Amino acid sequence: MNKKQNILIIGAGLCGSLLALRLGQRGYNVTVMEMRPDLRTTDISAGRSINLAFSNRGIKAMKLVGLEEKVKPLCIPMNGRMLHDIEGNTVLAPYSGRENEYINSISRGQLNALLLDEAEKHENVKIYFNRKCKSVDFEKTTALFKDYNSNKEFIEDADAIFATDGAGSAMRQSYYLGKKFLFSFSQDYLTHGYKELSILPSENGDYKTYKNALHIWGREAFMLIALPNLDGSFTVTLFLNFNEGEYNFNNLTTKERVIEFFEKYFKDALELMPNLVDDFFENPTSPLGTVKCSPWHYKGNTLLMGDAAHAIVPFYGQGMNASFEDVTEFDKVLDEKHKDWETVFKQYEESRKKDTDAIADLAIDNFHEMKGHVNHANFREKRSLEMAFEKTFPYEYSSKYSLVTFNENIGYREAMLRGRAQDKAILNMLADGDISDVNNLTNEALKNTLEKVKAATEAILEDDKIAGLK
Repeated sequence: MNKKQNILIIGAGLCGSLLALRLGQRGYNVTVMEMRPDLRTTDISAGRSINLAFSNRGIKAMKLVGLEEKVKPLCIPMNGRMLHDIEGNTVLAPYSGRENEYINSISRGQLNALLLDEAEKHENVKIYFNRKCKSVDFEKTTALFKDYNSNKEFIEDADAIFATDGAGSAMRQSYYLGKKFLFSFSQDYLTHGYKELSILPSENGDYKTYKNALHIWGREAFMLIALPNLDGSFTVTLFLNFNEGEYNFNNLTTKERVIEFFEKYFKDALELMPNLVDDFFENPTSPLGTVKCSPWHYKGNTLLMGDAAHAIVPFYGQGMNASFEDVTEFDKVLDEKHKDWETVFKQYEESRKKDTDAIADLAIDNFHEMKGHVNHANFREKRSLEMAFEKTFPYEYSSKYSLVTFNENIGYREAMLRGRAQDKAILNMLADGDISDVNNLTNEALKNTLEKVKAATEAILEDDKIAGLK
């Protein structure tokens, strides 16, 4: 394909700015249109998650565009989950038995700004803000925009249009409303929403609680989490049902009731949050949903990517990483040197969609794990055993979490199938009494147990294959 073709990208968020940078590096003429103001000059983060979990799949994308070293100063390593019980007692549950495997807390805004800066270094990349996409004519490869500065509408045409404009994608809506081809679309909301809160730094700028962990207050029906920021603060997120339960977002309407709720369930967090009431009533309550659709492309004209194609709930910390992996996987298809965009788009979607469907399902699973399962004895036994496997036999075993988070060269679907089979194998063996005294196994006993888990896992995978699940 002609590298001088004109590419239009709708949306300059994390996925769009990375895609613009990579296509710019490849020599395409790239124009990016973003609805919001430039986040480098305007604070637009209020109430929206300002830090994210950044892991191997995202790091792989940074290596692709040569930014790995520039991203490192933005990262705070988190080695595990710091679990807070209702009495305020804590235990650190590592993410992996291998010391070199951890996730990072990273500022959404700082990372997005870095990608925009790097993209704009290329003369063939132009980025415009305050320009909202209203619709896309996917047959003519044109898009209608409104310029918020001039209050005028205009049409932009291109050789190919990429929509990276998030879960509310204007192009996906045009696919659906256009009714020019068979387009499947689902949007499923959790009964829970989320609200951003904060733990501010101490007076001397220090962290008020342990820095290098993702803090979780899991309470079965709801939970609170906290991720560290570079300035000594933590971004805190409350996940709570909108309507059900003694406490829900619809009945937490007074200062007294909010404090009562936190005193009952999150007392140790409340002690760190004198600003709780202000945050609670100033920040919005937002929904949590999963978007799946197909096809992502129309002929060789248009392609959905990132959240526009596959928005997921945040509980595996893979939303950003999955969107970044979209770009690395798309780049692989470009390396195959197909002659037209239609072939590129088709090949990309055929190889990618099964993995994005898998991480969407895994994110729902992890929601239930984080808010409740982490407190259950059998889950903790399973995790203790997996940590021992990974520490003692680092090249022979990876937990489901490790397969998803730290094995960037394994697709999400493969990680899901193998990880679920391993979980089932271990939990069955614990329930049957085939594994006991998990924390005091000798290396020989641990090796024998690992071999049994491997055999049981392969048997489950074979059963799944026969049942058509693989």
